[in-house]
Amino acid sequence: MGRRGGAPSDGVSMSGTSGDARAEGLVREIFASAGVGVDGHNPGDIQIKNPGFYGRFVREASIGLGESYMDEWWECDALEVFIEKLLRVDIKKKIAGSWRLKLLTVQAYLTNMQSRARAKQIAEKHYDLGNDLYKVMLDERLVYTCGYWKDAKTLQEAQDAKLDLVCRKARLQPGMRVLDIGCGFGGFAIYAAQKHGCEVVGVTVSVEQQKLAIEKVKEARVPVEIRLQDYRSVVGSFDAVASMGMFEHVGWRNYRAFMEVAHRCLKKEGTVVLHTVGSNEYQTHGIPFFEKHLFPNSASPSLGQLGDAMENLFVLEDLHNIGPDYNPTLLAWWKNFEAGYPTLDQKRYDRRFWRMWRFYLLAAAGAVAARESQLWQLVLSPLGRKQGQVRFS
Repeated sequence: MGRRGGAPSDGVSMSGTSGDARAEGLVREIFASAGVGVDGHNPGDIQIKNPGFYGRFVREASIGLGESYMDEWWECDALEVFIEKLLRVDIKKKIAGSWRLKLLTVQAYLTNMQSRARAKQIAEKHYDLGNDLYKVMLDERLVYTCGYWKDAKTLQEAQDAKLDLVCRKARLQPGMRVLDIGCGFGGFAIYAAQKHGCEVVGVTVSVEQQKLAIEKVKEARVPVEIRLQDYRSVVGSFDAVASMGMFEHVGWRNYRAFMEVAHRCLKKEGTVVLHTVGSNEYQTHGIPFFEKHLFPNSASPSLGQLGDAMENLFVLEDLHNIGPDYNPTLLAWWKNFEAGYPTLDQKRYDRRFWRMWRFYLLAAAGAVAARESQLWQLVLSPLGRKQGQVRFS
């Protein structure tokens, strides 16, 4: 499933270029093939404000594209359309960036980027940015994962539908004890306790998430415990295990360890529901811009990597790709953030942050629209369980 031993570089090397003129020619050629106009007015067209953009994009690939946007070197009214168009012509094979970007691949092979010692870096960089930001952007339950839009018309409806779907897949019943790995702000844990009468233990490495989640649990008056804890330290016996939007931060070296923890903590008749962004190819690290500015040490797994990790531990009962649902989720988050931005601290979240956040959400939406990114829900049961196939609908 994808390139064994490979990683998502940003394409083929541009070593030996003769300068910005050649860079501009290459970029304009790529844009033309993708149907992107330069200084045009169609959706996805790009307006160049600084001609140094071309060389910066060629030299630094995704980092150059994203940071030059943050620096206001270019504009685009429909940024998600622009990214979708570029990815449909496989931009990664045409723009490689400098040798420094290749060091990410080497580092990912030589180092466990998601070791216990480094596990909190993702929280410090992203999830601890400020609960005020996430309150503005997310739904009322503060669910920071892809919604389920099958019959939904609003973000809140999509998130409630997703939580209901996960609960049905986990076969939750009153009195069950549930483990939520990567519990975020406690949205799923509280929902499972309120709607299904479960006792839930949620774990997160984010100080700010735990703080707000505990407040929400107290308000809801439900049997939920929110722990500041690395998933690898969890012990106990649970009727079900759920994990949503956390596996992307586990790292390829630790996929097996994650599955072993879930298997160790799950009762023989239990069920695991894993909800994760997925990659079409084998990865050892993520897109460099996102690694640098948003999600350090993170990468989306391929189906092959997931299969290897669960081998001889779990039976795959169901695989559901709701990838297209991520596009309206991301666009709804952007709409909420844009509308609520004036209420945030403008010194803490300055204009450059606003542009970085816009690039993040809309570029991700474009990647989903291009089917570059997937969103999988896997239902797993322990190998050797006596009963038959798990059914949830």
